[in-house]
Amino acid sequence: MTGYRIGIDFGGTKIEIAALARADGRELVRRRIANPGHYAGAVTAIRDLVTAMDAELGGTGTVGIGIPGSISPESGLIKNANATWLNNQPFGRDLTESVGREVRVENDANCFALSEAVDGAGAGRRVVLGVILGTGMGGGLVVDGKLLTGAHHIAGEWGHIPLPWPRITEMPFPKCFCGNEGCLERFLSGPALAQDWKGPGHRDTAGIEAAAEAGDIAAIGALDRYVDRLARACAMAINFLDPDVVVLGGGVSNLLSIYARVPLLMPRYVITPQCNTPVVRNLHGDSSGVRGAAWLWSADEVAA
Repeated sequence: MTGYRIGIDFGGTKIEIAALARADGRELVRRRIANPGHYAGAVTAIRDLVTAMDAELGGTGTVGIGIPGSISPESGLIKNANATWLNNQPFGRDLTESVGREVRVENDANCFALSEAVDGAGAGRRVVLGVILGTGMGGGLVVDGKLLTGAHHIAGEWGHIPLPWPRITEMPFPKCFCGNEGCLERFLSGPALAQDWKGPGHRDTAGIEAAAEAGDIAAIGALDRYVDRLARACAMAINFLDPDVVVLGGGVSNLLSIYARVPLLMPRYVITPQCNTPVVRNLHGDSSGVRGAAWLWSADEVAA
C-alpha cells in the first residue's frame, strides 16, 4: 500500500503508532508498546515500529510524532518535556537519521488540536483552540487547518497564563512548577479539581458528578468553582483570540456537565453583547495524539 501517514504518540509510559489512509484519514493499523524510558532505547524503538509498520503495509509512510515537550526553534533541541531525559536532545534529527526519512516532531497538545481541527470536533471551523485538561494542562491553536506555533514554539500554552478575574478566596495564588504563581494549570487540571474536592494529595476526579448529584456538598462546591474558572479562562481566550470553537480533551473533558454550564457563564466575562463560541468535547479522544501527529503532513506531501 502507498499513500499513508504514520502518526506516533510518545507518552511517558507508552509509545503508540498508527497509520492513516491518505485520502480519508481512515485508520489502517495501530500498535502500542511500553516506552523504554531512556533516549537511545526510544529512538531505536520508534525506528523499529516504523519499519514494522511499513513492512505490514507494503509502503513508505510519512512520519510525525507528538511529544510532551517542544523543539526549540533556536537550537533544534527538545525543551519543556516532562520526560526529562528528552530535554536538550536532538530528537527530531536523530529520528530522521534512524528512520531514514524526515520525521516531524510536535508538541502533543498541538497534535491534539490539529487532529480535532482536521476531522474531529472542530472540523470545518477556521480557528480552533484545542485544550487538554488532564494531569497537566496544555493547548494548541489551529488556523485554516495549520498549526500556529509562534516564534518560541509555545503558542497555545494556555496552562501557564494566570487565572483571570481572580476572587479574594482564590488568593494567595498557588505556586506552579514553572516558577510562577496562579497558573491556570493549578486550577483547571484534573489533580487541581480532585484536590479541591477531596483535599491535598488526591488526583482522581472519577465520580465527582455523581457525588454532586447525590448531594455531596464538597463535590458541588468544587464543580461550581471549576466551571466558573473554566468559563473565565475560555472568556479570556475568546477576548484575545476569538476562536470559532474551543475543543476540550483530557480526563476532565469527560465531565459532561461542563458543556452545559460553562457556555452559560462565559458571557459575563466576554467583551461582546453575545457570546456564541461553542465549547465542545473532543471527537477522537485518546486517538487524537496519533492522528494529529499523522496530520503533520498534508495530503499533497503524502505519496499517492
